[in-house]
Amino acid sequence: VQLQASGGGLVQAGDSLGLSCAASGRTFSTYAIYWFRQAPGKEREFVAGISGAATFTDYADSVKGRFTIYRANAESMVDLQMNSLKPEDTAVYYCAAGRTFSRLYKSPGDMDYWGKGTQVTVSS
Repeated sequence: VQLQASGGGLVQAGDSLGLSCAASGRTFSTYAIYWFRQAPGKEREFVAGISGAATFTDYADSVKGRFTIYRANAESMVDLQMNSLKPEDTAVYYCAAGRTFSRLYKSPGDMDYWGKGTQVTVSS
């Protein structure tokens, strides 16, 4: 599975922004897709995840209620809708694929494939 994240940009605090993760590969629907982010000087952290059939989702506490993850398997896409953005959301955002969906095993080392990141900058 090859992944490509897009949609980043510069926005103001309180604005909304949508990210997209486009995938190639006929087995896309069998993979759970996750979003991670990495701010300067910080470790890459989990943001959101969605199971292959979109039955289950999971969010980091810091984004719960503000971010929503969607997927469209027919289009091999996973979107991350980000509302009420805060300056602390500023980071490079990455999408990743894992062979199983898990609320326990969702660290960067648990992922099988990664896309290149997209920068999100939220000004105060």
